[in-house]
Amino acid sequence: MSGHSKFANIKHKKEKNDAAKGKIFTILGREIAVAVKEGGPDPANNSKLAQVIAKAKSNNMPNDTIERGIKKAAGDAGNVNYKYVTYEGYGPNGIAIIVDALTDNQNRTAANVRNAFTKGNGNVGTPGCVSFMFDKKGQMIIDKEEYEGDSDELMMMVLDAGAEDFSEEEDSYEVLTDPGDFDGVLMALQDGGIPLVSAEVTMIPQNYVELKDEAAVKSLQKILDLLDEDDDVQAVYHNWDE
Repeated sequence: MSGHSKFANIKHKKEKNDAAKGKIFTILGREIAVAVKEGGPDPANNSKLAQVIAKAKSNNMPNDTIERGIKKAAGDAGNVNYKYVTYEGYGPNGIAIIVDALTDNQNRTAANVRNAFTKGNGNVGTPGCVSFMFDKKGQMIIDKEEYEGDSDELMMMVLDAGAEDFSEEEDSYEVLTDPGDFDGVLMALQDGGIPLVSAEVTMIPQNYVELKDEAAVKSLQKILDLLDEDDDVQAVYHNWDE
């Protein structure tokens, strides 16, 4: 997996997130509420909640905000009616796109997602039409500027904890796990005081596609921007080599 760092993309996303922290925290609050409803308020016994907390922390959500969200969700679990839905489709030049959403109105979300694809000269496909081009993996990114330790020691730590792969890039380290081993590796990194830029279970493309046509790039960016603006959209995965 070495040679294709996601760090630049993550930094770019974080810059956008910082400009819209309220939206990001609202989205994370929904994820916390659903995780608590499905598995209870204790992250030690609720791996989904533990993953959402890790994601919230990597987005700089304050601990007291996370704790308030968990308490509120625990007391209001009966009124949580959000549902996870996934859409798959194609952008310009066959770029594969997966959209994860968390919504209380599937008709609204489906219409908004379809509209985003249409305005960017893409189209929504059938379930499974592009997901076979991605691998579901746990992924942690560590900024080299934030980590002062030895890279070999870090590699041995994560591999001993169950990681599948460790790669060193120019500005970061990337740790990949099987989704089932994500929690154990994450705990090892947290216990070791390792600063994380990002920690989440994500969809990683098996291959990346370059876009050399400027019109196609603009159309794809239109799709991604419209999806980013939609409060129901939790995550967008694509195989565009930016």
